[in-house]
Amino acid sequence: MNKTIPVDEELIDLAEFLRTFGDPTRLRILFLLRRRELGVQAISDELSLQQTTVSHQLKLLRHLRLVRYRKEGRGVFYRLNDDHIEQILEIGMQHIQEQV
Repeated sequence: MNKTIPVDEELIDLAEFLRTFGDPTRLRILFLLRRRELGVQAISDELSLQQTTVSHQLKLLRHLRLVRYRKEGRGVFYRLNDDHIEQILEIGMQHIQEQV
C-alpha cells in the first residue's frame, strides 16, 4: 500500500467528497437508497422532506457521483452509484457503533 500523501488536488477532491457525508439529510437519502431505487417523490414521502430539498441534495450527490439516476418516462429514479458508497456507509456505522 502506498503511504505517501496525495497531491493537493486529490486532497481537495477527497475533502469535498467526505464533507458530503457530514450532512444528516444527505446521509438519510443515501441510507434510503441502499435499500432500493427511488424517485424524488418517494424519497420525499419516506423522509418527510420537501421535494425541493430532496432535489437539491440529489443534485449535489449526483455531482459528486454518489448517486446515479435513470429516466423512465417523466420519472427520474435514483440509486447509489456503486458498491463503494454502500461500503463507506457501512464502515462509518461500524466505527460509530464501536465507540458506544
